[in-house]
Amino acid sequence: MTLLVLAWGKKSSQQVTGSSSEIPAPRNEKPPPLKTSALVSHCTKPLPSPWLALPTMALCLKQVFNKDKTFRPRKKFEPGTQRFELYKKAQASLKSGLDLKAVVQLPPGESINDWIAVHVVDFFNRINLIYGTMSEYCTEKTCPIMSGGLKYEYRWQDDSKYKKPTKLSAPQYMCMLMDWIEMLINNEDIFPTRIGVPFPKQFQQVCTKILTRLFRVFVHVYIHHFDSIINMGAEAHVNTCYKHFYYFIREFSLVDHRELEPLKEMTERICH
Repeated sequence: MTLLVLAWGKKSSQQVTGSSSEIPAPRNEKPPPLKTSALVSHCTKPLPSPWLALPTMALCLKQVFNKDKTFRPRKKFEPGTQRFELYKKAQASLKSGLDLKAVVQLPPGESINDWIAVHVVDFFNRINLIYGTMSEYCTEKTCPIMSGGLKYEYRWQDDSKYKKPTKLSAPQYMCMLMDWIEMLINNEDIFPTRIGVPFPKQFQQVCTKILTRLFRVFVHVYIHHFDSIINMGAEAHVNTCYKHFYYFIREFSLVDHRELEPLKEMTERICH
C-alpha cells in the first residue's frame, strides 16, 4: 500500500511504500454517519467569567468532557484590549445562533491578524479540552503511531529536539503538539498582546502551521476514537466544533486542501 507521511505542516506530502502492518488499523476505518443536531439548550448559559477564553460552545463541551483533563491551561485574553473585544464579538455571534459560515467572516473594519489570533487561541483551547478527555483512550498501546487511518501517518518535527520528521506514538505527538502551540501563543514576539505592537511578518504562516497540526487532532480522534465520542454522547458537540474550525480555515485559506483529504468524505456530509 502507499502511505502518506506528513510532517511539520508542509504543503507537500512525502510518499513512502510500506506494508499495512506499519500503521495500526483504526477502530473505525470509515466513521459512521455523524449526528449534526443542534447543541442542547441547557448549554447556552452565559460565560461565568470574562477571563474564560472559551465560547459558549466550549461550555457545552465542558459539560460532556472532563475539564480536569485539559492538556494545557487555557490561554486568556486581557480585558480592555482590542483582542478581548474581538473575542467577545465572536462569542456574541456564536450565541446568536448565526450560521457558522457567517460567524467566521472578518467583521468590517477589524484587523485580519487580530481575528486570526483570537480564533487560533480559541481553537487551541477547545481542541485541547476535547483531546485531554479523549486521551485515556489514546495510549501507547492503542495508538503506537500518530496516524489518520491506514493511509496517513503524521511525523513530528520542531527544529529543536526533533530536527528531522520523527515517528511518534499518538500520545507523544499530541504532547509535543500542545507544548509547541502553547509556546508559540505565549510568545509576545509572535502573538503580541501589548497595544501598538505589530504582528510579525510571518504571523499567518505560523498560524497555518498551528491550524494544520490541530486539524490532525481531529483526523486522529474521528478515525481512531469515534466510538468513544459516541459513547460519551459528544458527537454533536465535536461535530459543531469541527464545523466551526473547518469554515474558519476555509474562509481564510489557512490550511492546504491536501491536508483535509483524510476527513473529506465526512466533511462533505456535515459541512454544507
